[in-house]
Amino acid sequence: MADIEASTNKTTELDCLGAVVFLRKPNRPVTLRKPQWEEKTILKGLSGLVRPAEMLVILGPSGSGKSTLLTALSGRLSGRLDGAITYNGKPFSSEMKHRIGFVTQDDILHPHLTIAETLVFTALLRLPNTLTKQEKLAEVEATISQLGLTRCKNTIVGSPILRGVSGGERKRVCIGQEMLINPSLLFLDEPTSGLDSTTAQTIVTMMGEFAKGGRAVIMTVHQPSSRLFYLFHKLLLLLEGNAVYYGKGSEVMDYFLSIGYSPSLPMNPSDFLLDLANGLSMNDPNEDPTIVKQKLVSSYKNNIADNLKREVQESDEEHYYWCGDGSHEDNFEIWPTTWWQQVAVLWRREIKERRYESFSSIKFVQVLVIAFLAGFLWWQSDDSHLQDKLGLFYSIQSFWTFLPTLKAISTFSNEQKILEKERSSAMYKLSSYFISKTVNDLPMELALPTLFILIVYWMTGLKPTLPNFFATLFTLLLNVLVCQGFGFALGAVLMDQTVASISGTVLALAFLLTSGFFVQHVPKFIAWIKYLSSGHFSYKLMLISQFKGDDTYPCSNIGGVCKVGEFPVIKQIGLEGKAMTVLALVVMFVGYRFIAYVALMRIGVIKKK
Repeated sequence: MADIEASTNKTTELDCLGAVVFLRKPNRPVTLRKPQWEEKTILKGLSGLVRPAEMLVILGPSGSGKSTLLTALSGRLSGRLDGAITYNGKPFSSEMKHRIGFVTQDDILHPHLTIAETLVFTALLRLPNTLTKQEKLAEVEATISQLGLTRCKNTIVGSPILRGVSGGERKRVCIGQEMLINPSLLFLDEPTSGLDSTTAQTIVTMMGEFAKGGRAVIMTVHQPSSRLFYLFHKLLLLLEGNAVYYGKGSEVMDYFLSIGYSPSLPMNPSDFLLDLANGLSMNDPNEDPTIVKQKLVSSYKNNIADNLKREVQESDEEHYYWCGDGSHEDNFEIWPTTWWQQVAVLWRREIKERRYESFSSIKFVQVLVIAFLAGFLWWQSDDSHLQDKLGLFYSIQSFWTFLPTLKAISTFSNEQKILEKERSSAMYKLSSYFISKTVNDLPMELALPTLFILIVYWMTGLKPTLPNFFATLFTLLLNVLVCQGFGFALGAVLMDQTVASISGTVLALAFLLTSGFFVQHVPKFIAWIKYLSSGHFSYKLMLISQFKGDDTYPCSNIGGVCKVGEFPVIKQIGLEGKAMTVLALVVMFVGYRFIAYVALMRIGVIKKK
């Protein structure tokens, strides 16, 4: 059984066959603390009981607290709560996430994966290692068949801007992701929103059958059709955070008739209930809505609350085994798979999801065009045009600063909702996700600048020796990785692609301006900023890869030659300290990724205050 309260005695309890969830009448309401220290009362003294094989539907007008209640019951409500939530007398833990399924209102899926791929990757991540890979794939096939998705299982899921399966099929995929773990308790937040009545009825009927297998199903529904309404086992009707009915769905109309409220004409029962919850009485249209609401709350306390309290107390004496049916849920640990398995699965999923983006021909064309353009502009430039060569190095650095930075900025912000959903379900460790995301792009991130330097280096007549070539290539690749890490950090901290792109452009430009190419005489009060700039160190390392202080170049001085180390730009930057320059870039490489990782730690974590 489960005991959840909205006050200091709030607890919840689950069992494997299906959770009995109830809320006792609290001493004070649930309040959520909002910014600027505002407090808003959301739930007020709710009580309820759901046994295995039952389906509870939470109904109420917008703003009545349906989603807040559902989120609180599932252990996913963050913020300040007056009270505590426990499961079987214990606080919510990561292990319990494997017994709870939660289907969000929005369909949060990878759009380029097929239905089969989506469910296979979910099974490989969420089902325990006590099952073999073949057994996990068999679970996927069974789920696809149960959901009626066999016909379209090889069709991509799609999104609002990418054509894929229908809305109803997409919703069934979301439900299938939770059904795979055979949860004891399944929550669904408005699973019928945006669907036609037939599809909605199919989903609710499916959930009723799922509950008959010994699970407890709790869902919110905004405005069900009459056909849908009669499928509800139990109904909780909310009014501004108060309960005004709790009991069997088939008895709700008789209850309101007994307290003096009935429809004046044949109508959808849910429309009648929602009108009542909004304070509209069909028996007396002129009655003040505030008085109607007060009567409904008072009637609930007088007619239902006491009986429900006794039922809840009796349920305390009942005993339910925690996953005692001998199924594979008995063997769940905090993490169902190992760290290496998580990295491997997430890496394969990332390749499949981004295969159209990562291997886009547009990127090759972009790099080739810029490479050949630079090659022709600086065609076989010799040391007599040293200033031109320095301009070439600056141009290379500029291009390979902006390109990886702006691309990396969207890496995490585009998947914020997916990361939040999957982390809250304890699908994998954050480190597994982070490694798979950052490693996935490395082949292309390293291949493109290598292709670029292969073209530009020999066309522009840089030093034709392998040590100089590989030193230049190493410098470029290290710069790309540093800028990529900078993009990761900026995107993860801001989690807003537009703001991060603008900020990234400004900061990348600042790094380039402090590289030393444009300004040699920087005022002392701001000269320190170059030590924070990756542009300064990468530009210096690129100069070191091509020049030595004793190298000469043709000039107008006596003798006709000058030392490269005395050239104003090079003299200001210096050609010494190669090891420290490399170390500074390596520190930035690690530091930016560390910042990104720490910033991502807040995503999908329930913060209790």
